[in-house]
Amino acid sequence: MSLIVPPYPPARYTKAEPEVSASVRRGDQPPDYDSSGLVRYHYLADQKKTDGDYGLYRVDISPRGGGPGPHFHRAMSEAFFVLSGHMRLHDGRDWIDGHQNDFLFVPPGGIHGFRNESDEAASILILFAPGAPREHYFEGLAQLGELTDEERRDWFIANDNFFV
Repeated sequence: MSLIVPPYPPARYTKAEPEVSASVRRGDQPPDYDSSGLVRYHYLADQKKTDGDYGLYRVDISPRGGGPGPHFHRAMSEAFFVLSGHMRLHDGRDWIDGHQNDFLFVPPGGIHGFRNESDEAASILILFAPGAPREHYFEGLAQLGELTDEERRDWFIANDNFFV
């Protein structure tokens, strides 16, 4: 066992005494946003709650509920953890099968995508780091049909989504 500890980030909490600041979100709480019953978003820890460190979301996708095609982000990494069901994950080269407990990490600039093509519901955790206002993105998807092509392009760019 090595006694040399790799460096940690600098301390961010500098008060003399600890504080009670944890929060619990129960698994049976209703979603924060329901996209027409096909996709339900649970905002577990958004960028406001984490002070921009990360955003963590549980996304429940109905059978054959789809998902985004190959795209990338310039400002953040994204990670996926399959909680249940069967997901198709794009790893930058091809669509692969994702099963319960499978994990996909995508650094900034990495091409990725995900979708539920199966006949059963699926649930995934999505982690964005650093945190970004992804709830604005999730909730804005329903209004894309009302935008012009130019407005839609600008909306995706403003939300750090670049489709390939």
